[in-house]
Amino acid sequence: MKMLVTGCTGQLGRELKRSLACLGEVVACDRQQLDLADPDALRSSVRAIAPDAIINAAAYTAVDKAESDPAAADAINALAPGILAEEAKRLGALLIHYSTDYVFDGIKAAAYNEEDTPAPLSAYGRSKLAGERAITASTARHLIFRTSWVYGLYGANFMKTMLRLARERDELRVVDDQVGAPTWSRHLADATALLLSRREIPDGLFHLAAAGETSWHGYAEAIFREAQRGGLLDRSPVVHRIASADYRLPAPRPANSRLDCRRFRVTFGVALPDWRIGLADCLADARF
Repeated sequence: MKMLVTGCTGQLGRELKRSLACLGEVVACDRQQLDLADPDALRSSVRAIAPDAIINAAAYTAVDKAESDPAAADAINALAPGILAEEAKRLGALLIHYSTDYVFDGIKAAAYNEEDTPAPLSAYGRSKLAGERAITASTARHLIFRTSWVYGLYGANFMKTMLRLARERDELRVVDDQVGAPTWSRHLADATALLLSRREIPDGLFHLAAAGETSWHGYAEAIFREAQRGGLLDRSPVVHRIASADYRLPAPRPANSRLDCRRFRVTFGVALPDWRIGLADCLADARF
């Protein structure tokens, strides 16, 4: 199998390179090699590579910056996935694309399932939803995985920010009224590789996130506990609970980011581990 991975230097792209290596040839491209914001170059590159599967791990993830520059977010999150889907259809290839809990407004009391109506609060969320719809409209063979609160050892993410701040400050203020499931990028990559190893894969949209739930405050405290246990931190800062209203950002976030992953589990017989297991394993990797 020949697999094209976009966004190969990001937190998910790096893990995909590792997880997919046993399945065949991995053509891993960063922004310099494959600019998703350049439609013509994107089409030409995909046609030249002619992959059997396209795994799109690239995304515009500057959630707050997207509020003032929605065109940039749309170019990468909305238009490029549609182009990749069109090229995948032309080649007879499978497209795997990753989306987000931010397509929902967060007002539902329970976890969101695939049948719930999206209502994004932010320009970022709207751009990601547009990308989903462009892929679906293309009728290409595709898998769309909505996930949440992704982190890993590479790129920029909440876990790495907390570890940096813990070394700089004695006290931190972290939001406690937004709930979701921190999802290790390696677990996403391993699940992707497992599905690609199978002979037949059904198309569709699936929620794919770690089991369990926590708030950003609970997540921060768990990061510090695990980091101290593993010798990555000498001490933990005091973490104060605050409301979202006390930490205003340009882009609103959903209060409820929980995703119901039963469809994925029933369809594929696979489920991601609890978020605490992923965090412990990720930080254990960081020691080596």
